[in-house]
Amino acid sequence: MEGLTVLDHPLVQHKLTLLRDKRTSTAAFRQLLREISTLMCYEVTRDLPLEPVTIDTPLETIQAPRIAGKKLVFAPILRAGVGLLEGMLDLVPSARVAHIGLYRDPETLEAVEYYFKAPEDLSERLIIVVDPMLATANTAVAALDRLKARGASNLRLVCLVAAPEGVRRLRQTHGDVPIWAAALDRRLNDHGYILPGLGDAGDRLFGTR
Repeated sequence: MEGLTVLDHPLVQHKLTLLRDKRTSTAAFRQLLREISTLMCYEVTRDLPLEPVTIDTPLETIQAPRIAGKKLVFAPILRAGVGLLEGMLDLVPSARVAHIGLYRDPETLEAVEYYFKAPEDLSERLIIVVDPMLATANTAVAALDRLKARGASNLRLVCLVAAPEGVRRLRQTHGDVPIWAAALDRRLNDHGYILPGLGDAGDRLFGTR
């Protein structure tokens, strides 16, 4: 689908299979989320701009590449997005973090905001929004709306599993935001859950199922 990159690296696919398995324990689910998010972060940051800097190695002075511009921002959608955050911070520990508190109303499936905290200068930074599931896309759309209202313009979305319905909705509302996912699943069920999916990522992450 246009605007969607599915990461088919064997390690990503292997870990996703383990995440899908309903027998996977809470502890293992957390660890796998951390590991897969690090792998996905590596891919989504592949094209970060570089600039030359002068450094002294133990042997001589050289020009070497360094990431240019301001520190990027990871923006997890609470609560399940937190499960992807730690693995990304393992790879980019200097990144800033924005927290976006949204939950999906069980009746309407609409996103309801309860918390938002982000760096002031979003217009000057790359923001990577993270949430395990892109189902109806209601929460993703609400998060992107909020970030853009604060001046963000360079945005990317990372999820584990996406539904075609969610990808289409996000492309219609935020066509400038590219999407990275570990899998594009079949469809949504009548309750807005992804099939085959992996269940409620937040419940599995925090042991509240």
